[in-house]
Amino acid sequence: MKIGFIGLGRMGQGIARRLLDAGHDLVVYNRTAEKAAELCAAGARFAATTTLLCAEREVVITMLADDAALDSVVSGGLLQALPRGAIHMVMGTHGVAAIRALTALHAGAGQILVAAPVLGRPDVAAAGQLGIVAAGPADALKRCRPLFEVIGRRTFEAGAEPEGATAIKLANNFTLGCAIQAMSEAFALVAKHGVPPQVLYDVLTEGLFAAPAYKVYGQIIVDEAYDKPGFTSLLALKDADLALAAGGAARVPLPSVNALRDRLLGAIAHGDGEKDWAVIAREQARASGLK
Repeated sequence: MKIGFIGLGRMGQGIARRLLDAGHDLVVYNRTAEKAAELCAAGARFAATTTLLCAEREVVITMLADDAALDSVVSGGLLQALPRGAIHMVMGTHGVAAIRALTALHAGAGQILVAAPVLGRPDVAAAGQLGIVAAGPADALKRCRPLFEVIGRRTFEAGAEPEGATAIKLANNFTLGCAIQAMSEAFALVAKHGVPPQVLYDVLTEGLFAAPAYKVYGQIIVDEAYDKPGFTSLLALKDADLALAAGGAARVPLPSVNALRDRLLGAIAHGDGEKDWAVIAREQARASGLK
């Protein structure tokens, strides 16, 4: 399949490489061209602009950090250059309102939007084991299925409206964030009572909380391994804000997200914005008089 890929950050690199290794005709673009070097050495082609990238592509995938970056790419050439009938697959995490507006823009241009945000960290992306939440017209999802099979371990189809996949991704992210927040409080509690954090970690992950979220992030907290982020505090704050906006638009109160957002704001204020978002455990420790 003829694929264009825009956005070669930590997640984008792994996803693009999976597509290239599967034999797809891949053209890539990144604002920082150096990030494309390894992919181009392996057989991808680099496009100097997003307009050039879109030429004759069946699917153009974007993996971008936020709504502003997505809007810049779309208005900067993608919408005008994407062929009629082609698919724009949005794999980043964006706002419900942004995806709703983009769906209408593509429909007006005779193009198709598929929202396909992913679940997992960069190492999971490189291994082709991401979860994919996909929504869009049924025929478009069928066309994208061979790509989903290369990128992920399972695809969760969320209906015909792309914004449905966005709502699920935001809900998943804030649920995970709240789990990290709860663990942060629990580790602070046992630390104040003189118990090594590894003991609580073992109790949690060998009992009722024997799930990847608790195992992966619990170990990061125990080891205080915040310097190799899979997902930063700044990105987590962006997603918390998007979740609150989605809740506000639908009149759904999200008190847990507000608590998570406050911890993220504190971590960022203390200089931990580029750390893994599990660093909110350090912020909780500070609030508990431990740091």
